[in-house]
Amino acid sequence: MENGLILKRGSQRAGGGDMKTRKFGRIGWPVSEIGVGTWAMGSEWGPVDEEAATEALHKALDQGVNFIDTADAYGAGKSERLVAKVLRERSGKRPYIATKVGKRLPQQDVKLFSYENLASHIDRSLENLETSVLDLVQLHCPPTELYYHPEVFEHMDRLIDEGKILHYGVSVEKVEEAIKAVEYPGVDSVQIIYNMFRQRPSDYLFKLAKDRGVAVIARVPLASGLLSGRLRIDSAFHPEDHRAYNRNGEIFDVGETFGGVPFEVGLDAVKDIKALVPNGATMAQMALRWILMNDAVCVVIPGAKTPEQAQENAGASDIVDLPPDVMAQIDTIYRERIKPLVHHRW
Repeated sequence: MENGLILKRGSQRAGGGDMKTRKFGRIGWPVSEIGVGTWAMGSEWGPVDEEAATEALHKALDQGVNFIDTADAYGAGKSERLVAKVLRERSGKRPYIATKVGKRLPQQDVKLFSYENLASHIDRSLENLETSVLDLVQLHCPPTELYYHPEVFEHMDRLIDEGKILHYGVSVEKVEEAIKAVEYPGVDSVQIIYNMFRQRPSDYLFKLAKDRGVAVIARVPLASGLLSGRLRIDSAFHPEDHRAYNRNGEIFDVGETFGGVPFEVGLDAVKDIKALVPNGATMAQMALRWILMNDAVCVVIPGAKTPEQAQENAGASDIVDLPPDVMAQIDTIYRERIKPLVHHRW
């Protein structure tokens, strides 16, 4: 929204600040290289202080962030509605909003990814986000089988033709799913876990995506806080925080929690990575800059529940490129201590 009015197709968008931008694949949007993810503002990261979350989104936008990632399943639409509330409170250029659909289905059964169900969920997101058209809709980590059902992607094409969405993409768990997804000509973006502890996407997928003009969105960039450098062996997590209840994949894919790395192993590796943090930067900022060293990544979407976190994340855009020797040392830590545990799984 701008001044309380729903922005239509072709409206001007946010840029602002000193935030560096990157071209969002063949779509061509100039997106801030640091975006913001809103999973933690909706659910599964412990209680949400809506006032702090609102301030966090405002702070991110004030810092020049112009890409917000959300989903209809985050708090049963809470995150989408929070985004709409913040935009209602602001004047000026509207950021790009990427949402996701599919997780609210009663089961993750490909048969349920029908046109009728997808259209119904998209209608709800349109209402939650208080807009007449969605910038980008991503299929939300659907079952692998779905990528072999072209009719699902035809449903998304139809929704574009009907003017409900501008573009669509996929959010995946596995590299193989992304490789299959980009075969469909309508898939404009791929969202995947990529961080110092989850490096496989850079082996082949990133070149493929770049060659085909498919935008790459890097999620879980801090490995659920491990790569912030702030967690300790005795860190306590709220019972409603997935870091307390999903360490072995009890509820959803274990790769979403600490990047799939056993907590103690991750903490041990972080001790050595901390020694590599450049002067004037935090470890979280270095972890974000490490991701952005790969030019196939269009935007990285760290979460933030407080304005302080949002400001720190945005500050990663000011960090200079990491020198080759630091990149090499991080690669060694990954190859020797992390890769055997995760590389083959996702």
